[in-house]
Amino acid sequence: MKLSIYQIDAFAENVFEGNPACVIPLEKWLEDELLLKIAQENAVAETAFFIRKENYYHLRWFTPEIEMDLCGHATLATAYVIKNYIDLSSNKIYFKTLSGELNVFVENDLFILDFPSRNPKKTVLPDLLKKSLSISPQEIFKSRDYLLLYKNQKEIENIKINTEIFNKINLSPGGVIVTSKGKNSDFVSRFFTPQASIMEDPVTGSSHCSLIPYWSNVLKKQEMTAIQLSKRRGKLYCVNNKDRVLIKGKAKTYFIGNIWIS
Repeated sequence: MKLSIYQIDAFAENVFEGNPACVIPLEKWLEDELLLKIAQENAVAETAFFIRKENYYHLRWFTPEIEMDLCGHATLATAYVIKNYIDLSSNKIYFKTLSGELNVFVENDLFILDFPSRNPKKTVLPDLLKKSLSISPQEIFKSRDYLLLYKNQKEIENIKINTEIFNKINLSPGGVIVTSKGKNSDFVSRFFTPQASIMEDPVTGSSHCSLIPYWSNVLKKQEMTAIQLSKRRGKLYCVNNKDRVLIKGKAKTYFIGNIWIS
């Protein structure tokens, strides 16, 4: 069996930035076990698989460990592949996913993800999570992910995770967002997932489903810029739109090829 594969750097203005995702078009669904094995072999944070059905695409996302309910950067990467290599005339791309209908709009080289808002609620910090952090947060919130508020960008840059303790926490399929106001953006963040082969995600679109409504309320702004402070970094343009959020970013192709499964 021969499959096409694209590796795309999402939320990136240049190759080797942002978050790499593999994108694989399918004619029919393969067994879930095989999809997971392909994601494991690809060894990036997410592999997206999609099938075209009439005027929309059925989209699924797999980490090397599990199938995810929502992934931003792999959705952007998939839309980029469709727009640049499959349907060049398409400026509105419609997906059906585990998180419902997701739309991506294309404006020049900017991809706009229309995602559900996940407004985080105030909560308490679990003991294991507290022990795993080198710097204690000021406030703690939770939606799918824990959102930990810090006083400034320097703390976000300097925070370290005790992996041994952190990996004892079960948050599947969620993770931990650390965030603060930014120096050169409205806010900054980093994202960590326990028991994941890639513990710190380079750029996490889905975490901004919580970050955008949170910071929109704090900053009293509907439109904001965000930077995820991983080594690869990524810039996101954000809009709070009531029960939806718009997450905007660019992407670049790293490679195009084929895989063979016998």
